[in-house]
Amino acid sequence: MLLRAALTIAISASTAHAALARDIAVADQTQFKAAVKAAKPGDSIILADGEWRDFQIVFTGTGTAGKPITLTAQTKGKVILTGQSNLRLGGRHLVVSGLVFRGGASPTDQVISFRRDSKTLASDSRVTEVVIDGYSKADRRAEDIWVALYGTGNRVDHSHFEGKTNSGVTLAVIRRAGDPLDNRHRIDHNYFGPRPPLGSNGGETIRIGTSEESLSASNSVVERNIFDRTSGEVEIVSVKSGGNIIRENLVLEAQGAFVLRHGNGNLVERNIFLGRNVPDTGGVRVINRDQIVRGNYFEGLAGTSFKSAISVMNGVPNSVINRYHQVANARIEGNSIIDSARITLAAGADAERSAAPTDSKFERNLIVGAKGQDPFRAEGEITGITFAGNVEAKVAKPLVGAGVEQRDVTLERAPNGLFYPTDPALAAVGAPRDLKPVTREEVGASWYRGYAPEAAFGTGTVRRLAAGASLAQAVADTKAGDTLALATGTYDVAAPLALRHRLTIAGAKGAKPVVRVASGLAQIESGGGLQLENLAVDASKASGEGALIAATAGIAPNYSIALEGVSVRGPGKGRLDGIVMAPGTFADDVTITNSDFAEMGVVVAATGEQEPKGWYPMERLTIAGSNFARVAMVADLLRKGTDESTFGPWFAMTGSSVADSGRDGASLRISGAQHADIAQNNFAKSDGILVIHSVGAPETRIASNAFAATPAPRIEELAWKGPPRGLVAGNIVEARP
Repeated sequence: MLLRAALTIAISASTAHAALARDIAVADQTQFKAAVKAAKPGDSIILADGEWRDFQIVFTGTGTAGKPITLTAQTKGKVILTGQSNLRLGGRHLVVSGLVFRGGASPTDQVISFRRDSKTLASDSRVTEVVIDGYSKADRRAEDIWVALYGTGNRVDHSHFEGKTNSGVTLAVIRRAGDPLDNRHRIDHNYFGPRPPLGSNGGETIRIGTSEESLSASNSVVERNIFDRTSGEVEIVSVKSGGNIIRENLVLEAQGAFVLRHGNGNLVERNIFLGRNVPDTGGVRVINRDQIVRGNYFEGLAGTSFKSAISVMNGVPNSVINRYHQVANARIEGNSIIDSARITLAAGADAERSAAPTDSKFERNLIVGAKGQDPFRAEGEITGITFAGNVEAKVAKPLVGAGVEQRDVTLERAPNGLFYPTDPALAAVGAPRDLKPVTREEVGASWYRGYAPEAAFGTGTVRRLAAGASLAQAVADTKAGDTLALATGTYDVAAPLALRHRLTIAGAKGAKPVVRVASGLAQIESGGGLQLENLAVDASKASGEGALIAATAGIAPNYSIALEGVSVRGPGKGRLDGIVMAPGTFADDVTITNSDFAEMGVVVAATGEQEPKGWYPMERLTIAGSNFARVAMVADLLRKGTDESTFGPWFAMTGSSVADSGRDGASLRISGAQHADIAQNNFAKSDGILVIHSVGAPETRIASNAFAATPAPRIEELAWKGPPRGLVAGNIVEARP
């Protein structure tokens, strides 16, 4: 009888306790605030499906490990935070899930913050199955962080982050003096989707700490995430603290590298980097003391220098906290470097970075260089690195002798999709055979795969337009990817066409249309892009000193402009520029092929970014098979600053002619480009080529050009005291009479 009574009491107590956990449905912001105030451990606050605009969520409370307080969606993926929305968590044992941030940007400098304010941090809390997709500020120079981790013991997992186009880290561990520094955060099973180049420093995907507190340990873990084309800048993951583990991540076609930038005693192991020969794809960069890089797999990485498959940097003697501390006691062991361009040792060695690596080991690594070449490069002294037990596929003149055995190496793909040597004697060399690449199904929110990218040029409907019809009305009626096919005849454009999606305007087959402009032809607005094909633009009566094609301020995401078979006649040299970018905008690429320009100002004017931080207006500018007569300049491309965190700009001009052109001593001026290829062009009675090196290790080739009555090309070095770098060869220079 006593046993039955005790059992009855226990059941009653359990039932009463379970009843305390509530699902609190809320339909507006007022109800949400009341629900947060009343929430107890075990409660779930459920946001109604639909769009929540301008909702600055403040979610605070104290749950328990077994009974957290939860904020979730009525249906995962159907609660959309838009406009000026964000989320702040403060307290303990809080869980947020199922929300989507899309169609706006945070009104503050953080979208999701693990603190309510500077005194109320979150700890032992979790954000899971949350999406932030394209939630970027319109001006790419406006900085914010999508997820800011404060406090201790927090977790971000199974979430989806894609399409950040403005400055700032996607996910950052914030470590400030006075806050807990032993963070023990976990960042796992997330999908970090495409992030295009920012065109400046500040485009990291993950950053753990900053230099100020970097000599203490964060002890955070980044594991089993996918980094898919996360190419914001040269540091994909920037480690600026100690004791962190970066483990079992998959990196796909991402430009840049995992960088042990500050802090000591970090471990990078069992990660898989697949570059697929995309330019600037890299692996791991080592700086500071006691770093371990082991059991990683690198394949098809095309990056060099700081973006090599493995780079070990030179340091600055007695370095201040935010520069480069000397590498000491590094252990680089059991990695496979397959079909990759470069392993760079003593990287960045110069007059300032003169402290070579010391007391470090490079052991049991498997090296198979790209195209049978030796990937090893030494930019300084490497006697402080001991080599042992490494195997390299035979090369004619290996850089490293002792400790790197030259052998015939035959590879085959294992069931895990990775290459391993067929020779059993090499089983203990290189990456372990039990690596298991994380799959897309394991990461991100299972219910979210993002939106299809905007339709590319020429993939939509072809809309035929009779001569004399209104181009402005026709443009307004188009959709992304459409083509306006113009007939023979004249089309008048009284004011620039507003483009808000990708659009092609082309001459129909066999047609010879002429577009006559009164001021400018087109204005690229947010989401816009323009492709012109096989038509003539008559701007000879254009008024003012404007632009034929202008990219307006606040454009996001990155845009493209392409001209093929286009002829443009302007109102006179210097009076109308061609393509002009407003500050804060950024083009993925501008391409001009088989086109003709006459009586123009600067055909591509890309000098709007004047800040010393290193912003620049486009990633790639390509000119081929085109003619320029009586133009102020073919291109004026400027990238200022000395920061080394970017990939571009890339510039190429081939098979083109320039006549009676130039201004301020140059008919072509390229400043700060990291890659410049100027070949097989003809310059006649024009000012010369000026290439200015101001940052990084630029690659410049000026070759096989002809200069008639035109000065020889010049390379000026602003940040390098040695002889001009770059190849200038095979040019024919005929002096002015």
